[in-house]
Amino acid sequence: MEADKAKYYEHEEIDITPIREIAQEVLSEVSRVIVGYGDILQQLFISLLVNGHVLLEGVPGLGKTVMAKTFAKTLGITFRRVQFTPDLLPADITGTKIFSQEEGTFVLQKGPIFANVVLADEINRSAPKTQAALLEAMAERQVTIEGDTLKLEKPFIVIATENPVEMEGTYPLPEAQVDRFLFKLWLDYPEQDDEVDIMRRQISGESPSVGKITNAEEILAAQRLVNMVYIDDRILKYIRDVILKTRNHPQIALGCGPRAGLTLMKCGKARAAILGRTYVTPDDVRALTVPALNHRILLKPEAELEGLDVNAVIKGIIEEIPVPI
Repeated sequence: MEADKAKYYEHEEIDITPIREIAQEVLSEVSRVIVGYGDILQQLFISLLVNGHVLLEGVPGLGKTVMAKTFAKTLGITFRRVQFTPDLLPADITGTKIFSQEEGTFVLQKGPIFANVVLADEINRSAPKTQAALLEAMAERQVTIEGDTLKLEKPFIVIATENPVEMEGTYPLPEAQVDRFLFKLWLDYPEQDDEVDIMRRQISGESPSVGKITNAEEILAAQRLVNMVYIDDRILKYIRDVILKTRNHPQIALGCGPRAGLTLMKCGKARAAILGRTYVTPDDVRALTVPALNHRILLKPEAELEGLDVNAVIKGIIEEIPVPI
């Protein structure tokens, strides 16, 4: 107990003000273009702070691509967009070596993966071989091109979009790839007032441009600072209990692995820092459980026949597990 107190007071001395200020300014700037979706934008920033990747899912026309582009622009770092199509090849993402007549040798032509923020638009429209080209990059922050291993930019985040409705001509993501994403975020239809605001902006011709709020160096410093946010053993055990419940739940066929617990731990720290705290609370964990776990769980067929979805089951688990005081 004394050791825990010592750790707590040590982390009380951390100044996380820079993270809170950058987060507020970035989210405010993005909101000049994106109406609503405050929780989604916060979770995007959390994924950046913990060096994770995001899968954005929603029906067409909700602004998933615009959201990713606007978010990257405010960060002041490099951005590349890849439109996934059935004929897209792995080399179109990673790059390849081409013969240079001037130099008389093969030179590397880097692909769009060599950017800080990579938007993989409609990722499920490309063949599995092309989807797999992202695996090494997302997991190891490096790519191998014709035997040469190259490190990627820092920071590095992949934002992938997916249309869950139109499934003709698509290739469902394999479980190994889906698990590489930190969050799976569902964009629902805008709120009624937000939808009116969107139309008002269109009528007025308002087309706000966003400025650069931060840069790569500040983001990397923020990532290091997030690691120093304090998390008590009681919170770690709470996360463990949530994860264990997914493995023995009567309606779940496949529960979460250890990576899910690590995700909740890291993201809880990031959320605490964004909100101006140097310590994690159970509310930080509860707020992020659905986006962190909804793509790591498979329901039993009978649960789906009963009309249950993954999000509802996860919310039920959150309510069942006692919250540490």
